[in-house]
Amino acid sequence: MPFSATAVVPRATPRQALAEAFDAVRAHSCALAAPLSDEDQCVQSMPDASPVKWHLAHTTWFFETMVLQPRVPGYRPVDARYAFLFNSYYEALGPRHPRPARGLLTRPSAQEVRRYRAAVDGAVSRFLDSADDATIAKAEPALTLGLHHEQQHQELLLTDVLHLLSQNPLDPAYRPPAHAPAARAPTPLGWVDHPAREAVIGHAGGGFAFDNEGPAHRVLLHPYQLADRPVSCGEFLAFIRDGGYRDPQWWLSDGWAAVNTHGWDAPLYWRAAGTSEPTSFTLHGLRPLDLAEPVSHVSLYEAAAYAAWAGARLPTEFEWEAAAPAATGDVWEWTRSAYDPYPGFQPFAGAAAEYNGKFMMGQVVLRGGSAATPPGHVRPTYRNFFPPSARWQFSGLRLARNL
Repeated sequence: MPFSATAVVPRATPRQALAEAFDAVRAHSCALAAPLSDEDQCVQSMPDASPVKWHLAHTTWFFETMVLQPRVPGYRPVDARYAFLFNSYYEALGPRHPRPARGLLTRPSAQEVRRYRAAVDGAVSRFLDSADDATIAKAEPALTLGLHHEQQHQELLLTDVLHLLSQNPLDPAYRPPAHAPAARAPTPLGWVDHPAREAVIGHAGGGFAFDNEGPAHRVLLHPYQLADRPVSCGEFLAFIRDGGYRDPQWWLSDGWAAVNTHGWDAPLYWRAAGTSEPTSFTLHGLRPLDLAEPVSHVSLYEAAAYAAWAGARLPTEFEWEAAAPAATGDVWEWTRSAYDPYPGFQPFAGAAAEYNGKFMMGQVVLRGGSAATPPGHVRPTYRNFFPPSARWQFSGLRLARNL
């Protein structure tokens, strides 16, 4: 995982573990931004993406708002105006700058955002040093949520940077590879049988989890097979060359409409897919397509179309979790499950109640993790979610079949 930091999930409580985790997560975000110029960090390449500078400021605002202001007597925000600029979607915390216009925020500068981060980092460190044990214990849930929240934005930062650089005709690399990737031979796709059973799904306690991962509950699974690896680029290329993007029989109705509306003919960032030398734009720049690596940057619609063409289907999120396939560290895997609340779902308390529950409509669940996901941020119960048309994420697929 070339863009990931060491696992930094804080252990039970001791304040030193929290302080070390805080320092590591915050430093890693800055390290991810370091290869980029200040100009790179200001640009918003599409409404669904955010500028790097905004990610760095928003995660800082989160700690300032959720940790420092409620718990440090007399704390005054570094700049009261930042609440309007860097609030993402928290209605309870006041009005916000429109998301599609984040790229217009040339002020504060990237340098000022770095100073903002340094000021808040210092305030959090002083809080962790000086607060009594009872206060630290009460603050621990918000601090831990903030760390996992920032790790989410670390992945989003890379995802958004890839989209940004892909719009540049110079095909710039975010970071050149340390060495040329070794050629790999594709491995045959295998299948693992899973019998009918009642499975416990969801987070059952012990360690951090987002509110949408619980509560644990029982589901009934019918017999099924799950592929032993994600679909590869070479396999998806065969779908393309068989006319998959031109044949409506494989597509959901909304997916076929998206293909025709947007002119899709290959995964996002693929180029010259119809030639003998297809390429893909990556964080390391433009590269020959690696036929053995998992296909990435496909929508749910493309994933479902490929599965239909291959005589299979996408798994439900419950089938995926019950099988607990080994995470490859390459792509999030689309499931066929709507992003709905589990029975008995309870959102986080306070302002963080808006973190997940308000998005439980019109989204589809992805499972696993990607090359951009920080270690310690992946677990079998993790529920990622995006609209079915989303392609700029590191999203792929794993096939399932009925037994």
